[in-house]
Amino acid sequence: MKRNTMQRQIILDSVKELGNHPTAEQVYFYVSKKHPTISKATVYRNLAQAASSGEVSTVGVINGSMRFDHNTSDHFHFVCQRCYGLVDVPHFGLPDQYPFNELNIKKVELTLHGICDQCR
Repeated sequence: MKRNTMQRQIILDSVKELGNHPTAEQVYFYVSKKHPTISKATVYRNLAQAASSGEVSTVGVINGSMRFDHNTSDHFHFVCQRCYGLVDVPHFGLPDQYPFNELNIKKVELTLHGICDQCR
């Protein structure tokens, strides 16, 4: 396996292993513990490429940092406004009476904001 391909797979596996919608910085910290020669630029570049190709999803900027998700299936997110924790929310359909078919929508993203049970 080529070095670039191997590094990319290590990074993708780390996003999945972390499972907490990590930032690029968190992925780098996690990867560098096992692979100290990997650079921060390599992690950031590979995450951007993986998001562009659909191998990971981006959740958006939460508390100043882009967050990544290994779960690329249709689902939404809940963000705690105190601890900035992210939780997957199952995808729910939109009512048929809306004229969305005329808009040629490819993807729907929804992020719910509130206070999680641990912070309440």
